[in-house]
Amino acid sequence: MSVTKYAAEEPPETGQELAEPPSLSTPHAFQGQELAFWARHRNFLATHFPGATQKDWDSWRWQLKNRITSPQRMAAILGVPAPLGFDRAGAFPAAVTPYYLLTASKSPALMRCILPDVREKDIRPFEMPDPLGEDGHSPVPGIVHRYPDRALFLVTEFCSTYCRYCTRSRLVGKSGHRSDMSSWQRALDYIRAHPEVRDVLLSGGDPLTLPDMKIEWLLSQLRRIPHVEIVRIGTKVPAVLPQRVTPALVRMLRRYHPLLMSLHFAHPDEITPETAAACNRLADGGIPLGSQTVLLAGVNDDVETMKRLMHGLIRNRVRPYYLYQCDPIPGSTHFRTPVEKGLSIIQGLRGHTSGYCIPTYVIDAPGGGGKVPLQPQYAFDRDGRDVMLRNYEGRVFRYPDTAGREG
Repeated sequence: MSVTKYAAEEPPETGQELAEPPSLSTPHAFQGQELAFWARHRNFLATHFPGATQKDWDSWRWQLKNRITSPQRMAAILGVPAPLGFDRAGAFPAAVTPYYLLTASKSPALMRCILPDVREKDIRPFEMPDPLGEDGHSPVPGIVHRYPDRALFLVTEFCSTYCRYCTRSRLVGKSGHRSDMSSWQRALDYIRAHPEVRDVLLSGGDPLTLPDMKIEWLLSQLRRIPHVEIVRIGTKVPAVLPQRVTPALVRMLRRYHPLLMSLHFAHPDEITPETAAACNRLADGGIPLGSQTVLLAGVNDDVETMKRLMHGLIRNRVRPYYLYQCDPIPGSTHFRTPVEKGLSIIQGLRGHTSGYCIPTYVIDAPGGGGKVPLQPQYAFDRDGRDVMLRNYEGRVFRYPDTAGREG
């Protein structure tokens, strides 16, 4: 079968489970939340999509087809004032799935993540379209090869929902050719020709917005490259389009282990019963799940919110991985926090909750320097051979650092 035909043909999915109202008699961690969410979502569907059925709502293709792309309509549904001046050429587009708009309708923090803001027009001199210098590390279209043994493979420019703080706002939502087969072939040829690449991260855009058959074609091609040991997928689908995580998708993915996923979460309000089900379905498929969270002013920049998010993730078998300082993309000043804020959040988590719930706080160094981890100063001084340590309570201890110093 030709490559083009293989990618174009998409068989109907089987085994997708339609959502049902939660059982009143079955104990469930989300039972109360699920009942409330179910009632709210039925009312939302009847009000804003009166011709749609429950089966439509449960279809990820229906969700994509019915994305809200007008900031004015988005604001009207959310019941907030409409943003002005976002019809200009070159503006970062707005888009959100009906599911995520419903989720955001009761969450001011999530509204902030998806609704255009007039402050996006306030572009500072140090803000850059490509703050991480990805284009300068791109030997062929679609590949970013910054680190020695791993490569980033940008397979699409499409996302189901556009986050206003996206580090690739220069690319996503724009017309391009990253998901055409000729671009993929060039990228795959580059990976084949570089035996030092043992780890490939599929990103974009969001790879899980592609049809199953295209995802499987990419995974099968990567699995045929002997030196590629692991493949990772970066996605926000479980948070914004959990209907996409079908049994058919998971059955396909599990054929290509070792496969890992980095899931993008911003706030505990994203962890709905549907999102929890999607995460657990992926975990049941044997896929290790890690989270990536951007530190955002007015969204998650306090210890309690971050702790609730990390606890919600770990309950649903997602290991907190990275907490990112917000990248200096154009018009993002209103999202960024001082670095000290990130350090204080890590300090507020360490010792106060499980170590598994604490992400690594990093700055992706502008200009292509890569991820630089930051930690509060727990080892703060030396006194002779002793290292002076400060614990989570602020108490000071000595550690005798004598190894290799005897005599």
